[in-house]
Amino acid sequence: MSGFTAEWLALRETADARARAPDLAALLRRRLARRRTLRILDLGSGTGANLRATAPLLGRRQSWRLVDHDAALLAAAEARLRDWADAIADDGPPLVLRKDGRRIAVSFVRADLGDEIRHGDFRGIDLVTASALFDLVSPELIAALAGKVAQAGALFYAVLTYDGAQSWAPAHPADECVRGAFNRHQSRDKGLGLAAGGAAPSHLAAAFAAAGAVFHAAASPWRLDAADAPLIAHIVAGIAAAARETGLIAESDLAAWLASTRDICEIGHQDLLALPG
Repeated sequence: MSGFTAEWLALRETADARARAPDLAALLRRRLARRRTLRILDLGSGTGANLRATAPLLGRRQSWRLVDHDAALLAAAEARLRDWADAIADDGPPLVLRKDGRRIAVSFVRADLGDEIRHGDFRGIDLVTASALFDLVSPELIAALAGKVAQAGALFYAVLTYDGAQSWAPAHPADECVRGAFNRHQSRDKGLGLAAGGAAPSHLAAAFAAAGAVFHAAASPWRLDAADAPLIAHIVAGIAAAARETGLIAESDLAAWLASTRDICEIGHQDLLALPG
């Protein structure tokens, strides 16, 4: 699967946490409030940002399995989580953290995400979660995951799934052309089949509906301004690089787009919470 750097994940973590749909987070909290212990599977866990944002919604005893294909990101996750914790209760494995009165056990698993979805053992898992992942995943794998989650009787919480929307201020004449080229690039194979890209939220909803789940969806866009200038600059560079690879936009238009001023941008995402039917 196409990789991400720990630096990029650190740069976006604050914006990700701010963008999460609060109503779905509150619903997840209420749904799991009475469970004293929870087992959570985090797919494409990166540096552990999803754990840091989701653990405060959950109960006092949590056991997390962080799965990523990138050993360097898993090592960064362990380091970041050690810094985040109030205390280390046990160096493990698993690593056992104390945070805000919670006991959080964490296992780090390097694995191919496609294999994990197709062949992983979801028995006993209470919650399957992922952040900013499913636009990189094929519709077929999304459907397989929905079936596995339903079979396990688990909840499913996917946040910050890119939905194809972008807007910029000030606007530039090439905005739509660049967005179209980037979205075409997003539908290429990222290592998990031909990716769902901006259609991923629709594929998630359809897959969990077909699996018999009751699902709730809500918008979770990045709304970025001058305070987020380093993140905006990184997004612009990444979008331009992907658009260039498609050959769908003239280099002169792309250069003009890159050189333009941007004070505000909005990048569309969707969150989805699926409950067993």
